[in-house]
Amino acid sequence: MLKKLLIIGLLGTPISGTATSLDEKISTIADQSSLAITIYQQDLALIKDSRSVYLDRDHNQLTWHAVSARMQPETAFLRNITHPAGFSIREQNFNPDVLSPQKLLEKHVQKPVTVIRTNPANGQETSEAAMVVTAQGGVILKFPDRIETGIPGRLVFPAIPDGLYDKPVLASALINPVAGKQDLILTYLSTGLSWQADYIVELSERDDQINLTGLATLTNRSGVTYSNARLQLVAGDLNRINRPRTASPAMLKMVAESASDDGMQTDALFEYHRYTLQRPTTLFDNQTKQVTFMSATRVPVHKIYLLQGENHYYTGQYNQAGSPQKVNVLISFQNEGDGLGVPLPKGIMRVYKTDSHADTQYVGEDYIDHTPARAGIRLRLGHAFDLMAEKKQTDFKKLDTTPHNRHFETAYQITLKNTKKEAVTLTIHEPIPGDWTILSESAPHQKLAANLVEWKINVPADSETTVTYRVRVNL
Repeated sequence: MLKKLLIIGLLGTPISGTATSLDEKISTIADQSSLAITIYQQDLALIKDSRSVYLDRDHNQLTWHAVSARMQPETAFLRNITHPAGFSIREQNFNPDVLSPQKLLEKHVQKPVTVIRTNPANGQETSEAAMVVTAQGGVILKFPDRIETGIPGRLVFPAIPDGLYDKPVLASALINPVAGKQDLILTYLSTGLSWQADYIVELSERDDQINLTGLATLTNRSGVTYSNARLQLVAGDLNRINRPRTASPAMLKMVAESASDDGMQTDALFEYHRYTLQRPTTLFDNQTKQVTFMSATRVPVHKIYLLQGENHYYTGQYNQAGSPQKVNVLISFQNEGDGLGVPLPKGIMRVYKTDSHADTQYVGEDYIDHTPARAGIRLRLGHAFDLMAEKKQTDFKKLDTTPHNRHFETAYQITLKNTKKEAVTLTIHEPIPGDWTILSESAPHQKLAANLVEWKINVPADSETTVTYRVRVNL
């Protein structure tokens, strides 16, 4: 008798096996003919799972194994490619409960089990019938003559209850027109799969070129492994309706894998861009994987030293004498040329440089948004150590001011200090609000936008240069 029972120890794991009804059809990954995954950048993926499954004519109960534990069941639809006419789904049930000692106990509440005890003196086993009263907050067992808490031995269960599987499944009641092998496709959306773009930027010794590599970092937290999948990545901001959902499973330790030789092709998809991996890949559950989607070498770049002002400087009086300001360091380049000229997904660009000892060092990073071909990219890496600016307000006047109109006139002096051994060109950006007029200046400006003024100032090596200007502002 005991050989026909499923035995589970107090700290053991259940023996594999699933009780199924006679007319139930089971589909596993052994039936899989192809698998395609489209992953979006918003914790979302579209799964297209194609399988060859034997079905009876008319009514069938089909249990589809190896689905995502984070499937959105309302998005699942099953199609019959072989005989689409007359094929219909009557009912679908997503069963996320997976086999575990606790789930097995919960499914046997108010049902009989067998308790097996081992005599420590002689090793002899005895069995006794009991009923599980509750499995919440601990186990309570009812014997014919008493109640006991906890598990006083090994529990023997007659079978795995219906609806409990070792992995989440999708169970379908369907009508099929013709008996025989059918080519079926299950399509559904799932969370737990996502990707992001990460970029490695290698700066040349003279800071005038970069090598750029784009990596797609894929993360699988969906509770299932996807083997030999055709993979596509979509970059873009999709509109999605937020709905409350159950909490996701706890994240396990990630396994990192790098694949640097997987060329990807890009094309347009609606108002987004799609990147297609050129060979099938396997995404293991709880794995993080990187694949290269673009690469470019010797891309010309420009280093920019930028002093950034604020628009509130022009409507008030400031008494600070020579307020020190830091100078930003940026590099800029165009998304064009060999290896570039493709849409770049949003992500972080991390910049490295080889020093005089041939060691690679990290020198800063910046975030880029989705960037189309031929657009400019500017990365802010940090502050210049050997450049400093001191800004001082030298004059301020309130002119004819009324409740609806305010008029100001102010003057500034900016001292730029360069302690480098070479000359630099320093860019000054001043956002001036309202209707403004430069009344006087020590160097010519350029109007970049309605409220943005730029000066480009050459500062010789190991010296300083002073810039002065006066501006009238009408608000």
